[in-house]
Parts: sequence; structure tokens; C-alpha cells
Amino acid sequence: MSELKERIVSAGKAIREKSPLEPAVAIILGTGLDRLSEAIQEQVAIPYQDIPGFPTPTVAHQVGKLVLGRLADRDVVAMNGRFHFYEGYSMAEVAFPVRVMAALGADTLIVSAACGGMNPVYEPGDIFIIDDHVNLMGANPLVGPNDDTLGPRFPDMCAPYDPALVALAQRIALEEGIRAHKGVYVAVAGPNLETRAEYRFLRTIGADAVGMSTVPEVLVAVHGGMRVLGLAVISDRCLADALEPADIEEIIRVANEAEPKLTRIVMRVLEEMDGQ
Repeated sequence: MSELKERIVSAGKAIREKSPLEPAVAIILGTGLDRLSEAIQEQVAIPYQDIPGFPTPTVAHQVGKLVLGRLADRDVVAMNGRFHFYEGYSMAEVAFPVRVMAALGADTLIVSAACGGMNPVYEPGDIFIIDDHVNLMGANPLVGPNDDTLGPRFPDMCAPYDPALVALAQRIALEEGIRAHKGVYVAVAGPNLETRAEYRFLRTIGADAVGMSTVPEVLVAVHGGMRVLGLAVISDRCLADALEPADIEEIIRVANEAEPKLTRIVMRVLEEMDGQ
């Protein structure tokens, strides 16, 4: 057994001591979706410090609990709080919880975040459905010895975000009257926001939105054979020729106000994803 597999087993054992639930869906509750954990029924919440191998979030608004229970009549496991590369954690540490949630039984990952909109038609508060991504974080959680029992050495990334789930989320947004866009997410290391020249560059290479998370978790999920749906809130506009200083409190406010829309999409995806 590889060292990574041993750590996954150790974390899973600690979780199983608190809850025997075998979740079908894993959810990462990023900025704009963290209160969804309150809707999880029959829940067991486990602080990250009680799970071997889980770091502790250092971002102020991140809670730091793994929640297991029922949501939309499905067994789920949800991360209320995530880890970021810019906090000083390695890529492997950032994505480790996805390994553990997959080992618990989850074969689908729904990941959420807040991101800056570079496409000029995007407005703060819009929902962004991730169709593809560009990894500019300068690192990859799959670097290092590969454990073939966890996934292939060279995982294919032709469709990291499940096309059927993307289409389902688009249809639900349309039916709910929610303004949503499908596009390309680019991940950068952070923690600084981008310069005007960097926004121009990111737009030139085909990105519609930019953020500092999501991609490491998606890479590990795809490596492990999970289906992935990526959803985000456009928290601010990042237009190089009309750039203004960012207000982090305003970004968080916009993300929180958009939370009900993102929650409606996630709940209906859980209800309707069978057969997709």
C-alpha cells in the first residue's frame, strides 16, 4: 500500500468512527455556497482537526468541517471550507480531501467557488458553469509517484467537467430564470489579484473567469474517475480597460447574495442527475 493510500485509509477510518454513511456525492462548499451545509439533514459534522491529514483553513470565512448526511434525498459528504495553494499548503494537501471523499464512496464531485468575471457580458452575481479550465497555478497535485489503484499515471482531460451534468445545470438555470453562463475557468496561484496586463493575457488565452481554487480538486477527482460539475459565482468584474481596486468585503457580499441561486441549481441537480 502506498503512503498516500495509507493516509487516505487513516482519514477514512476516523470519519467512519463518526458516521457510517456511504455518500454518493461529494460537495465542496466554496465562497457563495457555504450555508448549504445547513440544509443537510441527519448530519454529522466533523472538524477538520479531527481527521488525520486534513489541514485547517486559514481564510477567515472558511468554516473547516466535513459534513455527512442527506440532501435532496441523497447521501452526501460536504466540505464546509476548503484549502488553497496560496495558504502555503502543497497541491497534494489541497486536494487530499477529494481522495478521502472518493474513498468513502462518492463518485460525483460538485465543486463551487467565487471567481472574477473577465468576459465583458458577465455581471457580479451571475452564475458561472465551468465547461473547461486552464491550470496556471504552477503546480499539479498529481506530480510524484502514481498509485495505480487510485487512478492512471496520465489521466485524460478532454472533458474534465461532465458534459451531461453541465447541460443539466444549464437547463435548470434556464428553467429557474437564473442568469448563468458556461465558459472557461483559469486558476492562478494568488493570493494577489491580477494586474491589467495579466487580465489581458488570461482573456487572450481563452479564459472567461479567474480564481484561485477548484482546479487542484478537479484534477484529483478526474484522476479518481469521478464525474465533476463546477459551479461558481461571478463576484466582480475584471475588465483590464475598466479595472478598479478590488473590495474583498464587496466580493464576499456579492457571493453571499448569489448563494440562493447557486443553492437552487445544486439542489435540483441532485434531484435530477440520475440518468444523466
